[in-house]
Amino acid sequence: MRAVFTPHRCGTPELRMTPMIDVIFLLLIFFVCTASFQQSEEMLPTNMSLPESSLVEVPLPDPQHLDAVRLRLTYDGRPRWQIESLSCKTAKDVRFNLGRLAAVKRSLPVIIDADDNVPMECVIDLYDWSRLAGFTQIQFAAGTPQ
Repeated sequence: MRAVFTPHRCGTPELRMTPMIDVIFLLLIFFVCTASFQQSEEMLPTNMSLPESSLVEVPLPDPQHLDAVRLRLTYDGRPRWQIESLSCKTAKDVRFNLGRLAAVKRSLPVIIDADDNVPMECVIDLYDWSRLAGFTQIQFAAGTPQ
């Protein structure tokens, strides 16, 4: 048998799409498999102090004897915070005291108990401050049915 050679045409080169589509699908599969579908938290730590803020050393309950940190949030035109039995006047006081508790026992669950009239942004701020302090178990208190 004799092999028959056909001369190669000299002309415009032909662009084959099948290998390019294969590469695109392989890249797509790679990115889907390596993607992280966890929603990123948009917390940026800042060091802002308000003009009326003050930092006062107040005794907190001993975290070793607590089973959870209870944060009470009320609102009467402006937010009012209470950590266990300690009333905090400013947001800076809340962040400072949460940091003090987390430094001793970070594994404590935090329970946020907000009144019905508290704006959602205040509740989210309190949640973010708890996360920034280092607490990982943050829960919300459920109201009793009326």
